[in-house]
Amino acid sequence: MKISITARLFLAVLAIAAFAVLAMGVAAHWSYTRGFIGYLNEQALLRMDAAVPRLARAYAASGSWGFVQGNRPEWFRILRSPADAASVPAAGSGQPARPVSDLTGALLRFTLLDDQERFVVGYGAVDADSVRREIVVDGERVGWLLMAPFQTVSGGADQRFERHQIRFSWTIGAVCVLLAAVIALWVARRLLRPVRRVAEATHRLAAGEYGSRVVVDADDEVGQLARDFNTLADTLERNERMRRDFLADVSHELRTPLGVLHGELEAIEDGVHAMTPATVKSLQAEVATLNKLVSDLYDLSLADVGALTYRKAPVDIVDLLRTTLDAFAGRLAEAGLTLRTEWPAEPPVVLADERRLQQLFNNLMENSVRYTDAGGLLLVRVQAEPGGQAVKLEFEDSAPGVPAHRVTRLFDRFYRVEGSRSRASGGAGLGLAICRSIVAAHGGRIDAGPSALGGLAMRVVLPTSGEAAA
Repeated sequence: MKISITARLFLAVLAIAAFAVLAMGVAAHWSYTRGFIGYLNEQALLRMDAAVPRLARAYAASGSWGFVQGNRPEWFRILRSPADAASVPAAGSGQPARPVSDLTGALLRFTLLDDQERFVVGYGAVDADSVRREIVVDGERVGWLLMAPFQTVSGGADQRFERHQIRFSWTIGAVCVLLAAVIALWVARRLLRPVRRVAEATHRLAAGEYGSRVVVDADDEVGQLARDFNTLADTLERNERMRRDFLADVSHELRTPLGVLHGELEAIEDGVHAMTPATVKSLQAEVATLNKLVSDLYDLSLADVGALTYRKAPVDIVDLLRTTLDAFAGRLAEAGLTLRTEWPAEPPVVLADERRLQQLFNNLMENSVRYTDAGGLLLVRVQAEPGGQAVKLEFEDSAPGVPAHRVTRLFDRFYRVEGSRSRASGGAGLGLAICRSIVAAHGGRIDAGPSALGGLAMRVVLPTSGEAAA
């Protein structure tokens, strides 16, 4: 049978409380039975010590024990003498003497023996456990006063008192257990209610309800657990949304060139279009688009699992960047863009994979050429960071720009800004995501922001030593 955590906590707290009450009850019973008998014996000893001087004075006045032998009334009269029994000094206290009560039945357990230890009067059952007090008159021992100590509670009144105390103790114990059960139940429910909410929300989350959230109403560890759960749910919901968007975008990006290829081939097959160089070029362009999309997706998948290979070696950044710009000279002229460059006096060298950096520069240049209005300006700047531990590269273009609230999403996969920077000539939206992976693999950072030229500025910082940039 499955027991809930609430029931387990309740039973654990209740068991501890019940055990504590039981242990206290047993200890109290043992202490009472032993302590009560000890108390009775202690009170009897006080009466015994008070009776010894009275017996000595009575013996001195009579000269023998004959006056009390067989005379139990006189015996009890001497033991109960109010003049002498009014008080007994408290040992070592220096305080006035205290009255001694006769409710213990001690007088019935006293025995008087003469100096030869022959029985005179009192309790007849004398044994080795009896407590003895010597009776001395004028320096000579004239007798013994003995007391038989209590071994158990045997009197009816004593037993009734004992039963009453035990019953009262167990009643208090039962009330304590009941209160402990109520408190344990409240604590179990109060403490575990938020945990139960987290558990229920976790089940819903595992079933695919990524909108599940937990109300946070505490600042303790349980509240932190609820906050962490909500953070996890947000992440999963965002990842699920990105996964769906990714699949939709991939299917869309693949379907478009495949549709064009399919239509062109059908037109050629039906004789609508002739197989001319222009037709072949159009087909090759669509195949190239498909090939680039598949290659970009493959690179991103490798980057996600950390399997994208990098062969790092010292690379002259300026020399590599000039090679890239030379390759784009025709595209820049065709787009009517003006290129301006700023190089440092000392060409920086970084430890990097030259092929991957070439891919990074190509993507950044492709982004600027594709989305900058004709007649615009493109500025490429390279400068060493203070301290010489890193090099900074900037790619700035002119209008159109990117709204500030959309800049942070430029590196998301398949994300393209609405408006003029996502015209039909745009790519699949994977280039900047690949740029981010390449820069991260080199221990650098990349960010985007508004350009002073009116467009977009891409800034890349790469460490010159191959370590993570500060």
